Amino acid sequence: MKRILMIGTGGTIASEMTDAGLSPGLRGADFLQYVPAVEKLCHVDCLQVCNIDSTNMTPEHWLMIVRAVKEHYQEYDGFVISHGTDTMAYTAAALSYLIQNSPKPIVLTGSQKPIHMDVTDSKTNLMDSFTVACDGRIPGVSVVFGGVVILGTRARKTYSKSYGAFSSINYPILGVVQDGRLVPYIQPAAGKEPTFYEALNTRVSLVKLIPGITPTYLSFALLESDAVIVESYGVGGIPAGDQGSFYGLIRSACSQGKVVAMTTQVQNEGSDLSVYNVGHRLKSDLGVLESYDMTIESVVAKLMWALAQTKDSGEVAKLFYTPVAGDMLCMPE
Repeated sequence: MKRILMIGTGGTIASEMTDAGLSPGLRGADFLQYVPAVEKLCHVDCLQVCNIDSTNMTPEHWLMIVRAVKEHYQEYDGFVISHGTDTMAYTAAALSYLIQNSPKPIVLTGSQKPIHMDVTDSKTNLMDSFTVACDGRIPGVSVVFGGVVILGTRARKTYSKSYGAFSSINYPILGVVQDGRLVPYIQPAAGKEPTFYEALNTRVSLVKLIPGITPTYLSFALLESDAVIVESYGVGGIPAGDQGSFYGLIRSACSQGKVVAMTTQVQNEGSDLSVYNVGHRLKSDLGVLESYDMTIESVVAKLMWALAQTKDSGEVAKLFYTPVAGDMLCMPE
């Protein structure tokens, strides 16, 4: 019988009703009484690293999860991490960079309704997650939710209330769980042993462009950060192109060794800075990084991971453009 470690972090799945709304209170071990069929599938041990609303999830919590997986990696055949849905995509992306090439499944799941409710998606999601973790044919970090398996670097919460809350962005789903069985479509690459990283640089910020935004916002972000992600429109660019104040700010920051990355507010198909004047020279002249088809969650996590490996902006660029866990299909020319 397979051995699975369930790591609890809180979230809606663990929440109980209070006078001030839902708040995490149940622990991972409490879940098993609601899904007794799991005990017929595998032997489960439970470890609680925190019990928080996922709105309160931080990079330090990510590292706590990594340390828990690393410490117990040789003891178990797979891992199921119960997590709140709101920041699950960020955690899945972060774990994909912090635990690379794992031959064992590391599955994140949660629910839109608490597990104690009569009508809830939590029991199905938990059972599906243990099914994937026990099966073993989809290694590495994934999100199992609403019957589908999504690569950790490609998951995004796209519905705030529906049970099928997560989508796979710019990448096919890895498989589905039907009638208690995993039907795998894609098997991610894995190594013989995982590589663990236990450091992040959290001085990464995101500036979302809106019509009329002033350069002051970008200036402040650049001052306070080692890397700034500009979430632009369409295929990417900045107001007034290479003739405006934004361009000057970015040029100055890049000359100081700071990292600037461009991504897009458009969910599907990614960026292409070469198309319009407003973006053309950002990459060719300034060395601005381009996210292409990566999710924003992955761009954030990858920069935190890369900046913890090196402070050299050129080396950061090399790490950024090196595909990890299927995070990037489009490659720079």
